[in-house]
Amino acid sequence: QVQLVDSGGGSVQAGESLRLSCEVSEYIRDNYCMGWFRQAPGKEREGVATIDDGTATYLDSVKGRFTISKDNTKNTVYLQMNNLKPEDTAMYYCAPVCWIGPRVKYNFWGQGTQVTVSS
Repeated sequence: QVQLVDSGGGSVQAGESLRLSCEVSEYIRDNYCMGWFRQAPGKEREGVATIDDGTATYLDSVKGRFTISKDNTKNTVYLQMNNLKPEDTAMYYCAPVCWIGPRVKYNFWGQGTQVTVSS
């Protein structure tokens, strides 16, 4: 299966920004859907953003603040997160899955990258 390496997380104050990166072990075609997901302690993993053939979709709570993009030449998917809020605190993962919201099904998650936002 594809290997995924997530990075870019950190601890920030509310209102600040972070850019997450996900290196994918194989070439990402334009029509290869990729998504970013997050899981907060005690909560279910949820999809927050997907990109499929240039079309991006977002969870309502992150619309206008998060931007997903991908660089096919680098086999890398990004999540630019602006105006971060404490409720964005979670472990973030990318995956070749097109799904927004909870009940995401995937069995080959990477190690994830922790995002912590303090008020």
